[in-house]
Order: sequence, then structure tokens, then C-alpha cells
Amino acid sequence: MRMGAVKSKRMPRAVREQQMLDAAVRTFGRRGYMAASMDEIAELAGVSKPLVYLYLNSKDDLFTACIRREAAALAEAVRAGVRPGLPADRQLWEGLRAFFTHTARNPDGWSVLHLQARTHGERFAAEVAAMRAEIVAFVTQLIAAAAREAHRDPDLPEREVAGVAEALVGAAESLAAWANATPGVTAKQAAATLMNFAWAGLGNLMADRPWTVPEEGDPDAAVAQAG
Repeated sequence: MRMGAVKSKRMPRAVREQQMLDAAVRTFGRRGYMAASMDEIAELAGVSKPLVYLYLNSKDDLFTACIRREAAALAEAVRAGVRPGLPADRQLWEGLRAFFTHTARNPDGWSVLHLQARTHGERFAAEVAAMRAEIVAFVTQLIAAAAREAHRDPDLPEREVAGVAEALVGAAESLAAWANATPGVTAKQAAATLMNFAWAGLGNLMADRPWTVPEEGDPDAAVAQAG
């Protein structure tokens, strides 16, 4: 009976593991993967270093677990932020606000994904690439659906807008890093910046008014290049 009482007071493994991941994300995000130590992570989590190894095996496995958790949380935040049925610009706006809100609230997690994971080996970079591909696919679907409706072409292939989605996600990533490093920039301001940058072009694309590449020999193109 006494042992059962002691057992009931123990913290569940899942909760303890999340505490360790919280400590690890904070340490990796602020100190970098190479400088972070298991001793420091264990101390911050309030557990012994052997317990960290027991739960998460190695520093590499701990870092991978951090990447996966933060990547899943970011992808879910973007998906949850977009309400179906709204006009294309509103859906994009809400998706961007969700993205920038999440990265602003979780700067250490964003540092792990955007900076640390990409520069410390193919295994880690591949984890981030999978998350990024999921977000790009989601944005591609949003833009493709809007383009099909605008062009009244239900068979418009996603490849027609895949490059636009890729460019948009890349811009959002860079802007999130800048916003987190620039005091006073809010998530709403960052989202508005990207909307102002991107939507003029996307709006024209939806209205079937794309910018066209000048033909060779076009005097206007020559003047532009000379300028």
C-alpha cells in the first residue's frame, strides 16, 4: 500500500520527458547544438543526467526528439490557424499570422529548426526538410484552390503554383528569423509585411494578370538592364 502511494506520486514518464525536451529546446536554441551539454540540460530539467540518457538515449537522439516536437507543433499551428471557406487572401493572412505568432512565442524552438538543425548534419536537416515540405504542400493547396476558383479551372495542376508556395515559405522563414532578432516587431507586423510584399503579385496571378518575361530584343528590357 505504501509502495502504491509512492508510485502514484511519481511524475508520469510522458510529462517528465516533455520537461526534458523543454529544457533541451531552450539549451539548444540559445547555446547551439555543439555548445549544449547534457549536464546543463539535466540541471535545467531538474533531473539527473543518467535519467536523461535513460529516457532519450543520446545527445543526438535528444536533439532529434526536439526537432520532431517543434516541427510538429509549428506545422499544426499553421494548419489550425487557417479557417476553410474564407477568401484566398484571408486564408493566407491567417496562415502567416499563425506562423509568425508561433515562431515569436517559441524563439528557442524556431532557432532549433531554422538554425541549429540545418547546420549539424544530414540526419537533422532531413527532419526539418520533412516539416518544411509539409508546410509547402499545405500552402500549395491553399494557393492552388484559390487559383482554380479565380480561373474557373478545376483541373489547374498544383505544379502551376508550387514555385510560388516554395518562395512564400522561404520568405516567411527568413522574415521570422529577422522578426525574432529585431526588437519591437510583432507577429502581426511580420505577417502584414509579407502580405504587402506577396499579395500584390498573387492577387494579379489570381486575376490572370501575371507578369510576363520580356522577349529577347525588347528595347524596354535592354533599358531596364542598363539601368
